[in-house]
Amino acid sequence: MPVASSQDFAIVTVGVVLAAAYLFRDQIFRASSPKAVAPAPSKLANGHGNPRNFISKMKEGKKRIVIFYGSQTGTAEEYAIRLAKEAKTKFGLTSLVCDPEEYDFENLDQVPEDCCVFFVVATYGEGEPTDNAVQLMQNLEDESFEFSNGAHRLDGLKYVVFALGNRTYEHYNAIGRKVDSLLTNMGATRIGERGEGDDDKSMEEDYLEWKDGMWKAFSEAMGVEEGQGGDTPDFAVTELDSHPSDKVYLGELSARALTRTKGIYDGKNPYPSPVKHSRELFQVGAERNCVHAELDIEGSGITYQHGDHVGVWPSNPDVEVDRMLCVLGLYGKKDAVINIDSLDPALAKVPFPVPTTYATVLRHYIDICAVAGRQMLGVLSKFAPHPEAEAFLKSLNTDKEEYSNIITNGCFKLGEVLQLVAGNDIKVPPTPENTTAWAIPFDIIVSSIPRLQPRFYSISSSPKLYPDAIHLTAVVLKYESIPNRLSQPRFVYGVATNFLLNVRYAAHGDTAPFIAEPASSVPAHASLPRYAIDGPRGAHIEDNIYKIPIHLRRSTFRLPANPKIPVIMVGPGTGVAPFRGFVQERVALARRSLEKNGPNALADWGSITLFYGCRKSNEDFLYKEEWPQYKEELKGKFKMHCAFLSRTAIYVQDLIWEERQSIAQAILEGKAYVYICGDAKAMSKSVEETLARILGEAKGGSAEVEGAAEMKILKERSRLLLDVWS
Repeated sequence: MPVASSQDFAIVTVGVVLAAAYLFRDQIFRASSPKAVAPAPSKLANGHGNPRNFISKMKEGKKRIVIFYGSQTGTAEEYAIRLAKEAKTKFGLTSLVCDPEEYDFENLDQVPEDCCVFFVVATYGEGEPTDNAVQLMQNLEDESFEFSNGAHRLDGLKYVVFALGNRTYEHYNAIGRKVDSLLTNMGATRIGERGEGDDDKSMEEDYLEWKDGMWKAFSEAMGVEEGQGGDTPDFAVTELDSHPSDKVYLGELSARALTRTKGIYDGKNPYPSPVKHSRELFQVGAERNCVHAELDIEGSGITYQHGDHVGVWPSNPDVEVDRMLCVLGLYGKKDAVINIDSLDPALAKVPFPVPTTYATVLRHYIDICAVAGRQMLGVLSKFAPHPEAEAFLKSLNTDKEEYSNIITNGCFKLGEVLQLVAGNDIKVPPTPENTTAWAIPFDIIVSSIPRLQPRFYSISSSPKLYPDAIHLTAVVLKYESIPNRLSQPRFVYGVATNFLLNVRYAAHGDTAPFIAEPASSVPAHASLPRYAIDGPRGAHIEDNIYKIPIHLRRSTFRLPANPKIPVIMVGPGTGVAPFRGFVQERVALARRSLEKNGPNALADWGSITLFYGCRKSNEDFLYKEEWPQYKEELKGKFKMHCAFLSRTAIYVQDLIWEERQSIAQAILEGKAYVYICGDAKAMSKSVEETLARILGEAKGGSAEVEGAAEMKILKERSRLLLDVWS
């Protein structure tokens, strides 16, 4: 056996050392270099690279305006974008339009002196901020919250506020007013008057009346002059000669819907819910319709609670889609594939998925059935097909009274207005032959008409009885317009409820009936609006079952957890919808209690009282056959008081007054919870006034003093809850 020499051993040793040095070279040489010390985070850091730092985005984009919007349904966002566009057109100033939940506010005090912050905020529910503005409000209200200056101060900050609300609600524009007050108290300076839009009358008119004075004050405070901007488009619309058909959006509301892949279902990705059952709730011969629909959510991952809301995503009716296609001269190429690019993404994002088609945009993505806005008519006047039409539109734009008398009273949609002023007959089905085409660029249509939004309805079921279905109760909206010099009275149809009615008719294989128009109109009969309810690519019908895109919105409208607490519910008409869910919730609990504890299990339960009203007991009494069953199951704990207007002019507030002794006792001694659902304009106010009167007298005083004090306590302790609309 050969023996290794010392020379061989040395060679091997050197080789091992060199190999080790090569393998561990990074560690060896890094150890000799000085260690880099990460800088400690600083409140004063400008946050470059931080996507939640709006100050850095303003500086990088050379924006002198940042606009934060608090929006629940999209309206505040629309006005935020309008303000940004006007700032650009008037003064040449670009804006950063921001969803506040996507940003941090520690550096709000760092807004440069030559810049301004706009707050366009809606009030939601019982004087609450919208979901996306909760954190913003917490930061502004919390006096211990420190900005980068180490204090809760915003000295030198310039701001503008436009508040959105509804005057029929008690907390009208509470959030906008609170933002204004908080900013002022922190040393900030408001530019112009605070704007307040009232959705009960005309948000649009309130905005138009406010903005001119605000822009004048803005010009002076910011040292800018009008005329420095220009009328530049927000979007570029391009027709695509070829594009894979399976990648073209034909009404799908999300990428997941297009690819038919599963995911979390929400407002950005609605769930196509099969309508497992639907029926008419009003009796045969009734003048109106009311749809009951049961929406299947089994396997969707969607869960709900009693009192929540369901958002329904409708499409626009066929006749209005055709009308707009004809008015825009696009009927012949309605299926042409188009792409839309934003020319300033910070100002205006493309509001719907692309690529798509002209017809799809008008059917699924923008709200062409809304009453045409006065400001919009002024923008479109320059594209009029002849001088008479241009002059007419300008008159409607500048004359508020003329606009109100014709457009508002007539409930005219944009397509109808453009037909009318061009001399076309809107009573006949629109075609390219009977409709004058306007040379309006499609990008202006996209910029001017808001996104088609979901309509929300109180869920009328309990998950305790129906875990795999959401029940919806909706009166179909149909009313007569006010006559004017251009039009006799005619029927106006709600978009979403008539969409639901179409689904109900189709599900039962029925044909929508012809209905009598007002006697003075021509033609003598007209059909209900028809919709493309089979959805994009027929995705909303499967095995003869139709599907409706929906998503859930959480609510605080909840029963007390303890069934021993009395409950008082006031819900005339479809205001009874959530209370059907409430009663079902108690029925489910009663079944379990009786099974577990025997026949006396409900003995110490509080009373469950429902005040309900409708026109005729034999025509529009909702769920008439169900209430006796619930009474039986709840062993006398459920009581129902009904007012029928056809018999006598008695309303729910009158029934409440008749039961004033038991109501006062339930509220003052039993700590009852009170719920009101329905019309905010008259019913809700009258009920609250009656309750104040009852409580005031029970306390030995008046409605104005003692009654008001008790009502305030109920609201502060969340024992009086409202789910109302106007």
